[in-house]
Formats: sequence, C-alpha cells, structure tokens
Amino acid sequence: MAAVRVRQHVNPLSKKYQTPTSPPDWSQIYADLGQPIHLDIGCARGRFVLSMAQIQLDWNFLGLEIREPLVDEANQYRDQLGLANLHYLFCNVNNSLRPLLSSLPPGKLQRVTIQFPDPWFKKRHQKRRMVQPETVADLANYLVIGGEVFIQSDVEAVAIEMRDRFQEHPAFQKQGATEWLTQNPLPVPTEREIATFNKGEPVYRVLFRKIGTGD
Repeated sequence: MAAVRVRQHVNPLSKKYQTPTSPPDWSQIYADLGQPIHLDIGCARGRFVLSMAQIQLDWNFLGLEIREPLVDEANQYRDQLGLANLHYLFCNVNNSLRPLLSSLPPGKLQRVTIQFPDPWFKKRHQKRRMVQPETVADLANYLVIGGEVFIQSDVEAVAIEMRDRFQEHPAFQKQGATEWLTQNPLPVPTEREIATFNKGEPVYRVLFRKIGTGD
C-alpha cells in the first residue's frame, strides 16, 4: 500500500478543525475492553503504536491524529494485520481530548505518549502547540494513579515547554534524577527518533508519573 502524502503541519485552530470528534463505541473497537490503554497523542502515520500493539498484546492502543488521511491509512494497516487491540482516531486534541477521555472505560488509561509534536517555532504560532495547560489538566483527570506520561522532542525549547507544563501540575512527578532521560523507556522508537539518532542529534526525553489528583 503506497503511503499517502499530506501536509506536514496542520493548524489546529483553523475553522476546519473546530468540531469536536464524537467518541466511538469502544466495545466495537477493542476485543478486550478490560485491558489497560496506551494513548499516543499526535501519532502521525501510527507506526509506533502499530509496533507496540504487536509487542504488547495485553494492552489496548489508541492513536490520535489531526491529519485524517494518515488515520485512514493507519487503520488500513491495522486491518491488514488483524490487530484487535489498536485503533486510530481522527481528532483535534485541543478540543476533543476531554470528551474522548471521559468516554473511555474508567480506570483503563494507564500510559500516554507525546512524541515529536509540531514545534510551531514562531511566537505567534505557539498557541497551536499540542501540550497546553488544558491538555495536562485533562490527562491529570483521567490517567490512573501511577500512570505514566512519556514526552520527547528533538527541539529543546519544545521539550522544555512540555516538561515545565507537566511539572507545574501537582498531579505529576518527574521520574529520574537527570534533566533528560538518556534512554527511551519504551521498547519501540519512533521514525523521527531513529532519524534524529542517525544524524547524531540529541533527543530530549522526560517520563512523568501521576502521583495524585492534583486537587
């Protein structure tokens, strides 16, 4: 199957993306709703969770992506492999995350990854970035106690902003003594991570654990 071509960056604040995504019937999505859920926000072509779902069959995986052609393509790959623990959903995280999380089976969201999000370098565009204070608050509300959030970027300023927003929320505690993790704690690297490593450039990684409600 030939890879679809789409724009690299999509403005989440444009009118086209302001209608929140309606949550699906999860019982029709996953074969076993009792399994813990790993949420990958901004999954792009979805190769990371495609690999994870084949390695960790006792987890359910959900990839969210704003570029709809990539979601359609990713679900076709999933169907070809017959994976009943993986689903991709077209949505704008900035306005759809809360209704989606509230619709998931309670107590099942146990791991979240946000990897190499669009950097939106220009100052006037930074409000388009994925990790906003509201994003962190929503994850704090629905992630289980002890659940993990793993973030990484090859842009230090973006990584610092993401890290600081999670660190500022009392529900989350940064893991590890060093400023950045030297190793990815997950068994699968993303395509961007591999490309960055091959160029000899740094990746800035942080792991957070939810330690309370933050109330």
